Amino acid sequence: MLFNSVDFLVFFPIVTLIYFLIPHKIRYLWLLVCSYYFYMCWNAMYALLLFASTMITWVSGLAIAAAAKKETEDPTRLRSRGIVAISLILNLTLLFFFKYSNFVIENLNSLLAYTGVSLRVPKLDLLLPVGISFYIFQALSYTIDVYRGDVQVEKNPLRYMVFVSFFPQLVAGPIERSSRLLGQFYEKHRFSYDRMVRGLMMMLWGYFQKMVVADRLSVLVDQVFNYSSYYAGFEILVGAVFFAFQIYCDFAGYSTIAIGAAQVMGFDLMENFRRPYLAVSVADFWRRWHISLTSWFRDYLYIPLGGNRKGKLAKYRNIMVVFLASGLWHGANWTYVIWGGLNGLFQIIGAQTKKLRSAVKSFLGIRDNSGSGRLLSMIVTFLLVDFTWIFFRAATLEDAVTVIRQLFSSFNPWVLFDGTLYTLGLSMIDFWVGIVAIAAILAVDVLHERGVRIREWILNQNLLFRWMVYFLAIFTILIFGFYGPNYDAAQFIYFQF
Repeated sequence: MLFNSVDFLVFFPIVTLIYFLIPHKIRYLWLLVCSYYFYMCWNAMYALLLFASTMITWVSGLAIAAAAKKETEDPTRLRSRGIVAISLILNLTLLFFFKYSNFVIENLNSLLAYTGVSLRVPKLDLLLPVGISFYIFQALSYTIDVYRGDVQVEKNPLRYMVFVSFFPQLVAGPIERSSRLLGQFYEKHRFSYDRMVRGLMMMLWGYFQKMVVADRLSVLVDQVFNYSSYYAGFEILVGAVFFAFQIYCDFAGYSTIAIGAAQVMGFDLMENFRRPYLAVSVADFWRRWHISLTSWFRDYLYIPLGGNRKGKLAKYRNIMVVFLASGLWHGANWTYVIWGGLNGLFQIIGAQTKKLRSAVKSFLGIRDNSGSGRLLSMIVTFLLVDFTWIFFRAATLEDAVTVIRQLFSSFNPWVLFDGTLYTLGLSMIDFWVGIVAIAAILAVDVLHERGVRIREWILNQNLLFRWMVYFLAIFTILIFGFYGPNYDAAQFIYFQF
């Protein structure tokens, strides 16, 4: 069930209404039923994997808690470590089988063919379960947190099940921690009109990001990337820039809708995006982009590897491990691995050249804390990040190479003015609606960066003005939203991960 579907617009109000009408002590059971129904709308069999991962981590939590009582004098905690290892192995095996087994088979067949061996391993007939990477990582974090003593073990399996399967953030995050979310299912949430309005406003902004911006830009992006050999220079550049905003608005749009929907019911989900294209370095970008995943890798991989505590070389190694793993987390394709590797490499190069860049800026009279200095850093960072997005968007390495080759094959800035851009899938009107929408996204991000909270400002206005804004937002989405054939809802990009 997609957030941008009619089904969800019926489902969500019913779930919320009944949630506030029924007694507090059974509300989590209602959310559990609704969450599993929400997930089973894609494929009922998917629920078995969700249930398996949930039960593995829940039982592991109980076993770790029991083992901890017997390990008071054992500093090595071998039993608890073994349970954590089993939980990790079982969950990652599920993830590997459904997400990476065909990737391994493809590469094995390529290697056999290269060495002249005629044997060919048949691929498995598997369908990737929606959101499997998200909920497995969320469940694994609980096991590790129980082992570390960061959270108390949850003895109620049904309450733990709703933590893992909570429908607003189930299939594309934010990847919540048990220390933040699990306890909220014990809280008694009373209906709040003010909270409902705030949540619905967030959902409207998420729908604007998804339907007006991301789905519109995707038409031009698909045209340019799917037929990249027919385009060159600034045509490719426009396609790459549009993809940067497509994926931002698509993924941030989902997160915003999820956070808003949870807020309507009284739940507080973590911020997942913090104006990423205003970042002044690639490292800064990753403190702002997909925050829940970045912090997951930081806490459960980077720091356990040693973080930055064992010298520069170890720090750089750990950065590369994290970003190669992040690339592989996103998809079973070498394009994602290269995308992750480039993001890690750019951070290392940035750290190594910091003094040199400061000297050059000083020579040119550019101050980092000046407006022009920050703007220059933002532009350079955006170009670096946007270059890596080429690998993220390309279907194969060959396609990525073609896009890059075509990007630098011609200097043709006149296509920006002679109407050529209106032949890339979007009409002139839709193209300029997209440009204005991108400008609106950037304007809102800049205002938020400066401490201006637009939602709070609107809520402080009089009743007539507020309702004018609400209806204007709804009609903008209805009129300028981009729809597929027969008004089919477009899937969110991150559902494939």
